[in-house]
Amino acid sequence: MSESSVTEDLVAPQQAARPAAHRESAMIILRHGAEAGRRWPLYRDEELLIGRRDDCDIPLPDRQVSRSHARIFWENDGYYVEDLKSKNGTHLNGEEIVGVAQLEDGDEIQIALRFKLAFVDAGATAPLTLDENLPGLRLDMETRQVWVNNKLIDPPLSLHQYRLLHALWESGGGVVTREAIINIVWPEASGEGVSEQAIDALVRRLRERIDECDAAYRYIVTVRGHGFRLDNR
Repeated sequence: MSESSVTEDLVAPQQAARPAAHRESAMIILRHGAEAGRRWPLYRDEELLIGRRDDCDIPLPDRQVSRSHARIFWENDGYYVEDLKSKNGTHLNGEEIVGVAQLEDGDEIQIALRFKLAFVDAGATAPLTLDENLPGLRLDMETRQVWVNNKLIDPPLSLHQYRLLHALWESGGGVVTREAIINIVWPEASGEGVSEQAIDALVRRLRERIDECDAAYRYIVTVRGHGFRLDNR
């Protein structure tokens, strides 16, 4: 499988159980991504590696994520996040990290466009509520369900609509060309018989379905002369 493939699920590495005395209550919560709400505990004697590699502690399958993208670790008086010279950078509360930054309860770490992680400090009561009422669009790859601002699109998207949205989602905010859309949405057509108007009509219908849940934001952006991209909240 090529590195550009982003269809694989998030897989947590198998870890041996730790003695209770060494456990901490601080954690990282995936707030935005394919498995929003997932949690990873933090330990003072171990760093947490984030990246595209399968053996990372938090594996994020997206081509915009570097193989070893960032790490979270304890030092002296608290937890810190460090960008590991990633290609697209790591953002903390909307600001790009230069070197190392200390984490505070409720901080948001963004990796690429698809993934937002929340830091919850020891003793905080936020873990039960951080993953609720989150803005943006989310796909469930297994059920093919789509949520926008925590509202399920119902009835479900048509097959062609879902294929288009899935392609935009997998691009991680990158442009999906019209040629690529034809190959993904209408693989049986081989590029013949699919007009520009057919693509535009499909994009328009998909936008209308998304607008049913969030009409105030334009998720699908037209890149003139190239194609379309997903601009998630």
